[in-house]
Amino acid sequence: MDRITLLEPFRALFYAPFYLAESLGAFARQGVAVEMVTAGSPDAASAKLLAGEADLAWSGPMRPLLLRATTPDCTLRSFCAVVMRDPFLLMGGAARPAFALEQLPGLRLGLVSEVPTPVWCLRGDLAERGMDWATLRAVTDRTMAQNAEAVAEGGLDLAQMFEPFACRVEDAGGAVWHAQAGRGHTAYTAFYATEAGIAAKRAPLMAMIRAMAEALEFIRSAPAGEVAERIAPRFPDVPSSHRVRAIARYQGLGLWDAGPRFPRAAFDRLGAAMLASGVIPHVPPFEACVDDAIVEEALA
Repeated sequence: MDRITLLEPFRALFYAPFYLAESLGAFARQGVAVEMVTAGSPDAASAKLLAGEADLAWSGPMRPLLLRATTPDCTLRSFCAVVMRDPFLLMGGAARPAFALEQLPGLRLGLVSEVPTPVWCLRGDLAERGMDWATLRAVTDRTMAQNAEAVAEGGLDLAQMFEPFACRVEDAGGAVWHAQAGRGHTAYTAFYATEAGIAAKRAPLMAMIRAMAEALEFIRSAPAGEVAERIAPRFPDVPSSHRVRAIARYQGLGLWDAGPRFPRAAFDRLGAAMLASGVIPHVPPFEACVDDAIVEEALA
């Protein structure tokens, strides 16, 4: 068995395919013994990977994109697409079926503070509509848990969050106003490693890609209840009903693609959002940020 140390940035239900690959025994079937380590944040995962403390990490393709746009000698590359649609939801305190993003100005909006990508992507959505981000009444210094509570109590009109916080808002009478997945392909989660690490561990990394292909195929067709049960050990504090509802919602939104090939449109949309948000001076080439060759070789 090849041994791989794999970093997860933090625990999240939209990362379900990774936990499924573990639960299904897909990694082991491919001859890889995976030690999954929680880094605590995307920044910590990137730092540990660059320091040589792990072989591989999963996180947003925003990381190689950001670093290659600002640090030309960065060697991080993404591969093996897993989450290629935005998992974040705008949750309101009561149903509002006619809501549109054009109605955001004037509303009290809680933005995600834990990670930057969902905010950048929302900024990109507004920029495409010709809307001025500065007109929003945004709260930016609260956690998703705090924002969910504020929406339920009427302190915010709506807030941006992922599962299972959305389920908590629904249980308190709230509803989904807008699913950011609706914009289409957006590069959200993939494996990434240094170029040297990819070269040194190419065979076991290809085995990891094949294992993820199995998990992605499973999650697109299996009942939400079965998926929720298989990943339950990784989410002991999330009620079963929330796990099932969250997985079913994400399946309905098409969060997980049919396989690990990286859609170029997903990269382009993320790059455009980051550019509109002013966090990068230019969008680096897809080929510099994404290693397609290793995926094609793994699946051949």
